[in-house]
Amino acid sequence: MIFITAKFHVLPEHAEAWPEISRAFTEATRGEEGCLWFDWSRSLDDPNEYVLVEAFRDGDAGAAHVGSDHFKAAQAELPQYLARTPDIVSTAVDQDGWNELGELKVD
Repeated sequence: MIFITAKFHVLPEHAEAWPEISRAFTEATRGEEGCLWFDWSRSLDDPNEYVLVEAFRDGDAGAAHVGSDHFKAAQAELPQYLARTPDIVSTAVDQDGWNELGELKVD
């Protein structure tokens, strides 16, 4: 799978509204056939930072995502709400979903 984590530094005046601002993009991406997950979290240290954790079935699914109309719309719409270009880590991972964190096993 393709595993991606990105940090979005949202302008302070838009930080509270970011979930709604990004909602159409989020919902459309979650509806893609090759999307395994697309989840936002807000930083505990910086209220203006949102972290996106996403995964796609494979490189073809990732390419379909980047080529989609909703991705292109997000490219045009979302930057106006950001303080700077998002940071990203993107890598291929040899698995197809989440694994259990054995070091914190819950009995």
